[in-house]
Amino acid sequence: MIQRSVCTTLLLLTFMTVMFSDISAQKEASSLLCRPASEDQGPVFERTSLAYSPCSERYTVGERSFSRQYAHIYAARLMQMRPLLSERAQQKWGPDVLIRKLCDLETGEQCCIVGTLFKRMELQPSILKEISEEHNLLPQPARAKYIGETDELILEDELQRIKLEGKIDKDKFVTGSVIAIYGAEKNDGKFTVEDFCMADLPPQTPRPALSSDRFVLLVSGLGLGSSHADSMLGLQLLVDMITGQLGDQGEQSGAATISRVLLAGNLLSQSTQDKDASTKPKYLTKKTQAGSVEAIRLLDELLCQLVASVPVDVMPGHHDPTNYTLPQQPLHRCMFPLSSVYPTLQLVSNPHQAKIDGVRFLGTSGQNVCDIQRYSSMDNHLEILEETLQLRHLAPTAPDTLGCYPFYQKDPFILEECPHVYFSGNAPTFESKLIKGPDGQEVLLVTIPRFSSTQTACLVNLRTLSCEPVSFSAFSADDDEESEMNVSH
Repeated sequence: MIQRSVCTTLLLLTFMTVMFSDISAQKEASSLLCRPASEDQGPVFERTSLAYSPCSERYTVGERSFSRQYAHIYAARLMQMRPLLSERAQQKWGPDVLIRKLCDLETGEQCCIVGTLFKRMELQPSILKEISEEHNLLPQPARAKYIGETDELILEDELQRIKLEGKIDKDKFVTGSVIAIYGAEKNDGKFTVEDFCMADLPPQTPRPALSSDRFVLLVSGLGLGSSHADSMLGLQLLVDMITGQLGDQGEQSGAATISRVLLAGNLLSQSTQDKDASTKPKYLTKKTQAGSVEAIRLLDELLCQLVASVPVDVMPGHHDPTNYTLPQQPLHRCMFPLSSVYPTLQLVSNPHQAKIDGVRFLGTSGQNVCDIQRYSSMDNHLEILEETLQLRHLAPTAPDTLGCYPFYQKDPFILEECPHVYFSGNAPTFESKLIKGPDGQEVLLVTIPRFSSTQTACLVNLRTLSCEPVSFSAFSADDDEESEMNVSH
């Protein structure tokens, strides 16, 4: 086994494709397996350091109170979004367009209404249905999607609500979206939609012009604590690549341009969660240890290797030991005795927002995108990410189907400033897209794949605002003797 590991490592280093191809040192031949030119230690590559400014204060929950009703967050959302959508409606349908509230509607009058969508879905899970004894209903089976042909779209404002029909896709929209619709109320009491508009991209601060390539590495879904040993091998290769312990001088000089690493949630595997632990008798769990304890220890060791070389932002995810509702608060430093002593470790919230060398990053660990996917006809994570940007809201389905804190006076998930890089973690595949807004905004959309299943991370170039995947493939127990590991970029 030792002999095979050595041979496989040699294959890895021999067949490794040139990473950071635009900036790697160009040599006539690889220096990896050559005799050193001298007895000197060799060149030392200084890692590029970037200005960093966290901007996630709006996602920090101080003194928590769950005694308030969730109606307040919907009211605050509509109040904040109404002036934006009224302005967009006048831009689209003319300055003379009538903007009415539902209580002022007149039958047959062409007008615009700004309100919050509610999607009535027969298949939506309901605890009231499940515990209803008079109907003797069985628990509903788990579904990938909960949309159906009988779904209805309803628009509501502070006082009233009205059913919608016409030119609006009821399958695509989700509950909680604030939009402006144009049309007229018919005699049957329904509003016939002729057109609609969303808030579109918020204003954006221009990003600075950079003179050289600088990279931020995005990784998500490490899935520590699972039984897949090959994913751990790929993860260690990733750590070695970031810290400059893989490849020849060209690859090492390229690795030195990775100025920051961002871990976007689900650091632990779902298998570390024991949902029955709270209901089991104590005598059965007296000498057992939670699966998350060993996984956190392993995460601390990996972070210790990383933060000794590069600054790291750590976001929590759905499977990580923090609060369930959004915004998820940072993981506690006491869980990381080895890595927390380094100032380069930043434990941040989910969602997370920060400026890195003037480039604004904003993203989540993927709960908002996955929830919209379940209650909408949209399947592509990149499409959903773009839709939330058009709606100018990070998590429109919260608090209806996505848990969130009952905010009272302000909805922190409304996008007030447009990011330059907008990402979502724990996606099934890697995708990226550069979109442009009506006022010249440029946003790079990135879906970060689950590393535990894809062995893929993402490199964002701050100078060009481009993104490329970095993939690691490793042999598994099912592969034959000729299988080999490789790193591609």
